[in-house]
Amino acid sequence: MSHTSQKHRDFVSEPMGEKPITALAGIGEVLGCRLEEFGFDKAYVLLGQFLILKKDADDLFKDWLKDFCGANSRQADLCASCLQEWCSSFL
Repeated sequence: MSHTSQKHRDFVSEPMGEKPITALAGIGEVLGCRLEEFGFDKAYVLLGQFLILKKDADDLFKDWLKDFCGANSRQADLCASCLQEWCSSFL
């Protein structure tokens, strides 16, 4: 496993439930506010988009996140990795 942040480890260690969008690794307050403006207020809503894009963390989802709300490459990488690991554990 690659070196991950505490935020990442916390997120993937338990079911998602009603966690806010900012609970995801790579999603801070600014990016979280942008996502919330488009209706992505909970982590599970963004998970839905990740699943629609066929859990393609390498290309589709990261590109979508960058184009949709202006995430930078690092934010997109961290978020995609977090969702990918959560899916591996819970789906």
